[in-house]
Amino acid sequence: MHAAAERDHPFLHADQAEAGSGEEAYRRYVELAPDVVVMDITLPGASGIQTLQHILQRDRDARVLIFTMHRDATFVEKALESGALGYVTKSSSPDLLVEAICAVYHRRQTLSPDVQTELAALRRAGSTAKNPLAALSAREFEILRMLVAAKSREDIADTLHLSLKTVLNIHYQIKSKLGVSTDIELMHAARQLGLID
Repeated sequence: MHAAAERDHPFLHADQAEAGSGEEAYRRYVELAPDVVVMDITLPGASGIQTLQHILQRDRDARVLIFTMHRDATFVEKALESGALGYVTKSSSPDLLVEAICAVYHRRQTLSPDVQTELAALRRAGSTAKNPLAALSAREFEILRMLVAAKSREDIADTLHLSLKTVLNIHYQIKSKLGVSTDIELMHAARQLGLID
């Protein structure tokens, strides 16, 4: 996470802070109340989506820009559903990133061109028919990502501050929505859907 605070003009005299994990990003947000948060989806501990949700539970007016290598439209949709105002990939130019930060500061939704192309293709194809991940809620998607990253259900419950029973129920719902019955089938489906390299 990076944070930028405006004084006279956006980024003219910006204060910045960094965090190495989702939990630290949330703590720094609480401490600093930055004007804009620039955050990756992939973070140690709670992911960017979970951290984004946590920040917005605390502050509905938080302005968050996702800056990540993931350009898959499903990631974009889940980030936007969770409340991100912008989504820019790391293959974008530095100028585009600065423009996106300014847009998010002014509460305008912004997407990098490669992401716009991916989203348009997904919507033209009919998202759930072509990509079952679109049927998952943001919470289900988050837990699926943690499962395929080899996190135990106990670790997921601890990281997301959920009961183990809730995680088990969501795990079952994910398998049901993806049309699989075992964890091996779930991993195979995740690989086919691009969640595993």
